[in-house]
Amino acid sequence: QLQLVESGGGLVQPGGSLRLSCAASGFTFSIYYMSWVRQAPGKGLEWVSDINSGGDSTYYLDTVKGRFTISRDNAKNTLYLQMNNLKPDDTALYYCARGPRGLGPRGQGTQVTVSS
Repeated sequence: QLQLVESGGGLVQPGGSLRLSCAASGFTFSIYYMSWVRQAPGKGLEWVSDINSGGDSTYYLDTVKGRFTISRDNAKNTLYLQMNNLKPDDTALYYCARGPRGLGPRGQGTQVTVSS
């Protein structure tokens, strides 16, 4: 069955970096768009980034553009999110999802906390 397992979250100071990973199994990873979404405390789900199946087209929320980079390794069935220059507003539970805009099945999430 489909499984998405996120990892790489943690506590980081403002301006710091983290790299999130999402290990996918139970479906043909290489043919699907994938996405990252996040949910801040007390707020709704917010789309962050999409990547197409081949990894050559990417899309970002305006507030993370230039700071976050989505990528994938289809040979390893893994999705990534490199997050640089993190800000307190980036604090959230981050989920990977199958399909664009976070509309498909999601993993359990990994917590990112940006605080001094």
